[in-house]
Amino acid sequence: MPTPHDILRTVFGFDDFIGLQGDVIPHVAEGGDAVVLMPTGGGKSLCYQIPAMLRDGFGVVVSPLIALMRDQVAALRQAGVRAACLNSSLSMQEMNEVQADLEYGRLDLLYVAPERLCRPEFLERLARLRPNLFAIDEAHCVSQWGHDFRPEYLQLSIIPERFPGVPRVALTATADLPTRNDILTHLGLDGARIFANGFDRPNIRYTVQPKDKPQHQLLQFIRNTHQGDSGIIYRISRKKTDQTAAFLNKNGITALPYHAGLSAEERNAHQERFMREEGLVMVATVAFGMGVDKPDVRFVAHLEPPRSLEAYHQETGRAGRDGLPADAWMTYGLQDFAIMRSMIVGGDADDRRKFVEHRKLDSIMAFLEAPGCRRQALLSYFGESIEPCRNCDTCAQPPKTWNGTVAAQKALSNIFRTGQRFGAKHLADVLKGETSKRISQLGHDQLSTYGIGDELSGGEWRSVYRQLGASGLLEVDIEGHGALHLNENSWQVLRGEREVVLRTDPVVPKVSRRRTRGERIDEEGTLATSEARILFDALRAKRAELASERGIPPYAVFPDRTLLEMVRYRPSALADLGLLSGIGEMKLQSFGETFLAVLEGHEAINGRPDDLPPLPQQRSTAKPARKGASESALESARAFTRLGNVEEVAQERNLKASTVWIHLASAVSSGEYDWRDLCVLEEDAVREIRDVMTAFRTRGIMELSPVHEELQGRYDYGLLRIIRNGLNREGASK
Repeated sequence: MPTPHDILRTVFGFDDFIGLQGDVIPHVAEGGDAVVLMPTGGGKSLCYQIPAMLRDGFGVVVSPLIALMRDQVAALRQAGVRAACLNSSLSMQEMNEVQADLEYGRLDLLYVAPERLCRPEFLERLARLRPNLFAIDEAHCVSQWGHDFRPEYLQLSIIPERFPGVPRVALTATADLPTRNDILTHLGLDGARIFANGFDRPNIRYTVQPKDKPQHQLLQFIRNTHQGDSGIIYRISRKKTDQTAAFLNKNGITALPYHAGLSAEERNAHQERFMREEGLVMVATVAFGMGVDKPDVRFVAHLEPPRSLEAYHQETGRAGRDGLPADAWMTYGLQDFAIMRSMIVGGDADDRRKFVEHRKLDSIMAFLEAPGCRRQALLSYFGESIEPCRNCDTCAQPPKTWNGTVAAQKALSNIFRTGQRFGAKHLADVLKGETSKRISQLGHDQLSTYGIGDELSGGEWRSVYRQLGASGLLEVDIEGHGALHLNENSWQVLRGEREVVLRTDPVVPKVSRRRTRGERIDEEGTLATSEARILFDALRAKRAELASERGIPPYAVFPDRTLLEMVRYRPSALADLGLLSGIGEMKLQSFGETFLAVLEGHEAINGRPDDLPPLPQQRSTAKPARKGASESALESARAFTRLGNVEEVAQERNLKASTVWIHLASAVSSGEYDWRDLCVLEEDAVREIRDVMTAFRTRGIMELSPVHEELQGRYDYGLLRIIRNGLNREGASK
């Protein structure tokens, strides 16, 4: 029987588990329940995918968004995993095909929405087919205290009642203590083992700026640091979402809006483009993002703060899922807090819920005005303690704090003297003693506070007002066009009963040279030369071409990290290419020759660098299975030559039939068995399969899914894999 490491290496192309994967996967594979708390990009998916492939039967994955299941399934199929989804976007024919695969044991993973799973007729079918596990993704949706509460998740409590003994794993990237308790209670996982890997995303750089023409600040940020990158921009309303998308397009940055005001067809089309195109920016309300597994999102920007640190952590976590450098960038202003307060007050929630929402807003306001490391402030909210990260704006430029009590008294007195009817800009002008027609007409040049603030600039006074608002020392009247009002806390400051500490606002550093896209994600200096950058771009172009032909996202071919390794090591043979991270056996066979041709063509023109590093010895020795079939695979091959039937071999060896097929294909690929000895087909059928495979190969298409479709599903994938591996060996020996 294959081990978790066997599947990790041969299917997914990785040498070692990361974080707690090595603990979670055996626990679930052996039948244990689990609650998995890992940051986005931390490898949660493998925690249920590998156990489902190890256990007899198929795993059911509950995913909240229908639109994203297709990409998740497509990526798995590219790796050779038998995955499918059942949802309303499928045609009747597609639905029937998936159900047939399910009935005949041809699936390892089935993705469904919670609403479908809980239908009585679907539960009846599952009970008859006996799934081997249930994975509940985005499990925080079960909590009414969470920011993504979905009532349908509460229905999932039926799973342990209908399927006692079937292991369940609930997974989420963010959950404070109340949300974790809800996951345990509402999903019936009180006895589950909890695996918490921490919430830190060290590859994300956090930057926060006070608002000053926010769309222009955003444009400068993108042009200086992320020109040509994929990114997500969050706005608080549909109107602002449309405005920002139009603004970016006008300024040469391809952007699409996404919000509930668009039709379902428009939203799906925009999401489809975002997932499949490179360098596209999505401007969205919070309606977008859950479950988005696009690994190369290089930045997430907020032009208004989200309503909680849980939401902020979840949304910013959509950047840099591939582990390469990414940015979380935000602007905020005094009115943002006032608008969010008014939304809470005017909402339909009960008083207890509103109290919690106000406290959550207090936490994000404290984060925005934090004088120390932003990552420390963020993770402390989730109960974690770290050293300063050196990868946020406040670590790069530590803000100075100062005793702002006198300045606060001047600012608050000015609000009172002007009648509590004006916003921060006008109040700052009065304190500075500015001369203007409006100030004269209002008689504000005759007030005792006029001109008493020469020690600070207008911008610094606006910062004082913003910080006072964030600290609850004044109120903002949204209906009164942003007028500032005093409250009880204000009078404590004015009476000298409360000290106020303020911080200086950060200075945005100037960018001397805009780095290329490749340089921005290159952590090891691989793209230090123009020659290397040309090769990287050529590999990306080939990836985009292959993805377009197959109707899949580019990352489903290979992620950026794998392309960087191709540039770093310059493999010249399939065996060498197979040693790179992220290249499993299926992808090696499907795409290996194509990418080797790009590398060879580049080398013919530009030569081969003299200073290339050798393949890491640890990795070379970590994948001995690439040099020959495992003993288990050879035992399956011997049993097949004796029994002549995969199902009988599976029964005799207590394996899944899909595992036996993989063993047979491996025995052929290693050259230890001739494919004809393991292929029980008539010559006419073999000729038909070879002709179809050859036709696709001439178009550069090496994977099996189009072959399977062209042959109308008449031959098992395992059988096609055996023939394909045999043809590969015959071609290599010529």
